[in-house]
Amino acid sequence: MKHAATSALYAYWDRLRAGRTAPERGDLDPAAIRELLGDIFLLELGGADRYRVRLAGTRICALMGRELTGRPLVETFVAEDRTDVYSLLGGVAATAVPVVAGVVGKTADGRKLDLELLVLPLKHRGRTHARMLGSLTALEVPYWVGTEPLAPLHLASIRYMHRDHGPSDEIDLVTPPLRAAAGRLRLLPGGRG
Repeated sequence: MKHAATSALYAYWDRLRAGRTAPERGDLDPAAIRELLGDIFLLELGGADRYRVRLAGTRICALMGRELTGRPLVETFVAEDRTDVYSLLGGVAATAVPVVAGVVGKTADGRKLDLELLVLPLKHRGRTHARMLGSLTALEVPYWVGTEPLAPLHLASIRYMHRDHGPSDEIDLVTPPLRAAAGRLRLLPGGRG
């Protein structure tokens, strides 16, 4: 994790879960993380949209130049990355393992912004396939942030974290930039040993 807000949210989530796979949605106390609220989102799983933004912080909405509440999270990504975003979110729901992703946003006039995405599983009435907590933070905040919205985001990297260890125990399982620029070829680690 590169951003202090990402580390702080992960630490809060880890304290709440207290050794469980994930904390309950009702365990969240917005007052305990009030300085992070602008960078936080809550996802609702299920329905036609699958991963709909239930709540989105003001800094996230300012980055994107629009309100995200009620919209599918995958809409904020370029079309060619949406399959990877669905896989990322589905993996968190199925395994209750947190994910950190590197994300790149660009404005219409070509200014680039590196972001960090954190997705954490939550239980809702005992089910892990109901809610997720996350954050989207700019690694650096240039003067122009918030004056021009980011175009759809690109995934740069995805890291799944070991559930029983800390955020320093990230393992890089998927790196979307390995995709060939001119096609849908994807390089996968492994092969002959």
